[in-house]
Amino acid sequence: MKALTWQGRRSVRVEEVADPRIEKPTDAIIRVTSSGICGSDLHLYEVLGPFMRRGDILGHEPMGIVEEVGPEVKRLRVGDRVVVPFNIACGHCWMCEQGLFSQCETTQVREYGSGAAIYGYSVLYGAVPGGQAEYLRVPYADFGPVQVPKVGEDERYLYLSDVVPTAWQAVEYAAVPQGGELVVLGLGPIGQMCARIGRLRGYHVTAVDPVPERRAMAERHGIAVLDLTDDVAEQLRERTKGRGPDSVVDAVGMEAHGAPLASTAQKAAGMLPEPLARKAFLTMGVDRLAALQMAIDVVRRGGTLSLAGVYGGMRDPLPMLTLFDKQVQLRMGQCNVRRWTDTVLPLLDDPSDPLGVLDLATHRVPLAQAPEMYERFQKKEDGCIKVVVAPN
Repeated sequence: MKALTWQGRRSVRVEEVADPRIEKPTDAIIRVTSSGICGSDLHLYEVLGPFMRRGDILGHEPMGIVEEVGPEVKRLRVGDRVVVPFNIACGHCWMCEQGLFSQCETTQVREYGSGAAIYGYSVLYGAVPGGQAEYLRVPYADFGPVQVPKVGEDERYLYLSDVVPTAWQAVEYAAVPQGGELVVLGLGPIGQMCARIGRLRGYHVTAVDPVPERRAMAERHGIAVLDLTDDVAEQLRERTKGRGPDSVVDAVGMEAHGAPLASTAQKAAGMLPEPLARKAFLTMGVDRLAALQMAIDVVRRGGTLSLAGVYGGMRDPLPMLTLFDKQVQLRMGQCNVRRWTDTVLPLLDDPSDPLGVLDLATHRVPLAQAPEMYERFQKKEDGCIKVVVAPN
């Protein structure tokens, strides 16, 4: 089959690789019909390169048609149309019983002290082949895949793999009071959906992003937007009687703008030989914290920060005095996708499209064009906000 493979820092290409096969009786094989390129994939494209192996298959936002099931798979049938959540969970361990599917004890990657395995996301998360490919092996197929109607646009349901539940969890974790003020930092796909969910839930939402096309998309959905200017924190406080918003979602993460020293450190670590680079990242790694620092600055006293953007540094300096003095509540973590699917699926089934999922992808390309879209997406060129790849 054809698959998008990692070849090095800022280098991916489509190659012929072996077809996946049933390896355990709980596996299924799906023929991928659509797969998203996620902002988190860009971390693999550059910062997390030391944890990638040449030839690794990328992608953790797939959906498609069931082609084959193992003998112990009872819930799925050949021909079912399914969306595959990005985290791989068994559904029955202690963590899964708590709804913490991103911490599944069956698939935890203990070698690196990581949570549940993730499709196409480096040795840190199990080095499981991803879904930017023609076919995908799905472990624990009786629990993970979400069955969706066999008709309708893929994009109506595709984002159930990551974007919609991740944004839902981020807003849930933000603990916005009824009718309260929510600020979303970053208007990539997750930030876009966080803002729309906040508005749907009746909050006053303001979003901040430096890219005009991203702000324009949010405005189409009734979101108040601000550019990332030097005085944006003051503007946000002015909108909330000087107190600051009740809740802030940081949908940016480790590669924020405005952190040149951390950016240099990340690039320097990536240039080390692989074993040294991995050790440096796991012991001395730092993130670009500009977005998080802004969130800490603007949230009101007693407010809540929700981190949806990915962070991975082990030596990140945080303003603990400010966090403690302001009595800030802080929640974060990988999304527990299956925890939210029953809640958000009716919104995706709704013909009125209340979350605007059909207005998120800006680029739809065949698998052969995926490498150039990684570059465009990273550089934020050509109005690129969300890319959907169609392998078949």
